[in-house]
Amino acid sequence: MKKIYPLKIDAYSHIAPQRYKEALEKVAPKHSAYMLDPFPPLYNLDKRFRIMDKYEGLVQVIAPAWPSVEDVADAKTAFNLARLANDEMATLVRKYPDRFVAAVASIPMNNMDEALKEVERAINDLKFRGVLIYTPINDKPLDLPDFVPLYEKMAEYNLPILIHPMRNPDYPDYRTEDKSKYRIHMTFGWPYETTVAMTRLVFSGIFDKYPDLKFLTHHCGAMVPYFEERIKNFFDVGEMRRGEIPRLRKAPIEYFKMFYNDTALYGSTPALMCAHAFFGADHLLFGVDMPLGDMEFGNRNYRQTINALEAMNIGDEDRKKIYEDTARRLYRLPI
Repeated sequence: MKKIYPLKIDAYSHIAPQRYKEALEKVAPKHSAYMLDPFPPLYNLDKRFRIMDKYEGLVQVIAPAWPSVEDVADAKTAFNLARLANDEMATLVRKYPDRFVAAVASIPMNNMDEALKEVERAINDLKFRGVLIYTPINDKPLDLPDFVPLYEKMAEYNLPILIHPMRNPDYPDYRTEDKSKYRIHMTFGWPYETTVAMTRLVFSGIFDKYPDLKFLTHHCGAMVPYFEERIKNFFDVGEMRRGEIPRLRKAPIEYFKMFYNDTALYGSTPALMCAHAFFGADHLLFGVDMPLGDMEFGNRNYRQTINALEAMNIGDEDRKKIYEDTARRLYRLPI
């Protein structure tokens, strides 16, 4: 008999509330036109709810949509945009608790002092359950000392930092060219950016310093699960002895397994099985990247991801963890 899962928590669902979208249009009209306008469920709740209604028990943890505020605005404007986005998401969670079980904050990463203030406001006052950052941050790697105060703060809160990759078309595939071709920057560049960010964080020693720190990656840990043995081979003890790799308290592969990851692979059961074998169900969360990367604006991704999850050769207990239990635990949801 087919197992029915009463709740499916989409743990990484993008949104751009209408008032925030209008503000972004004034600050960065080209970014808004390219990144928001083509995806109506980001800002049109009727269209969003019609898609959600097709899937029994579906609720969402809402997170900011692209672009990052620090990528399109100076520090002061980025701070104002982040506050507006967070206020609007908080309103949606209060108004539609049966749809949105929690929200994840936008923070202005081009001013760490203001970013930390907004983190405190979002979590303490607005009751948000995490924050979202991009990689890179204004072309800077995530392991810079500049960003450590955020990691320390989120470790204290015991709430996750969502990592969203970004690589623009002007990042060429070859140094002899001036731009990427064939959408390579997005199709393969984004998973690469995630993988690089994970690796830099691992070898920064941040997990040794803050063992309770939690990161949630988009797209199921990117390249890491598939390259498990390559990671072990190239980051082994021999390399450390030659001084090429920093010494850590544990084997590097153990730190990679500490990341949490959504299932936004657009419906590939073999890829999900690879991620499950590496991370385990305790570090996988249902998510489809709604409504991005899908010309059905999330409907196709929900359908294909759910079908792929149902086809996984795993037990009902693990499948339930992926659909809801891991999200409840990571976000510390009250539902």
